[in-house]
Amino acid sequence: MDTPVRVDKWLWVARLAKTRAIAADGVRGGRVHVNGDAAKPSRQVRIGDQLTITRGQTRMTVVVKALADRRGPAAEAARLYEETDDSRRAREQSAAQRRLAEPRPIAGAGRPTKRDRRRYERTRGRTSR
Repeated sequence: MDTPVRVDKWLWVARLAKTRAIAADGVRGGRVHVNGDAAKPSRQVRIGDQLTITRGQTRMTVVVKALADRRGPAAEAARLYEETDDSRRAREQSAAQRRLAEPRPIAGAGRPTKRDRRRYERTRGRTSR
């Protein structure tokens, strides 16, 4: 298929967005750029276009390798684009930094017990019995 496809539809078909509505919202929100320009959901994507997609703190740059207008298996979707080396390296580096920065969950952590609450109140200057 060589006819251009809407950017929101292509993001959904390429499985870069879970639903087409989410893809359209992302494009409308300025989180998708086509060839460096902010796009509207109806913007046509062609083979060779470069898309920059921002999801949360993650930024991904992909080059469109093929077009499709029907969503298929993930293996087919992966062949529709190729992520640039710089993008992949930056994404992996930021993921590693986030992993190191996140505090590990403490075993037994969860809802505070009555004893924890009383200890907290004592440190805050409030008296508890």
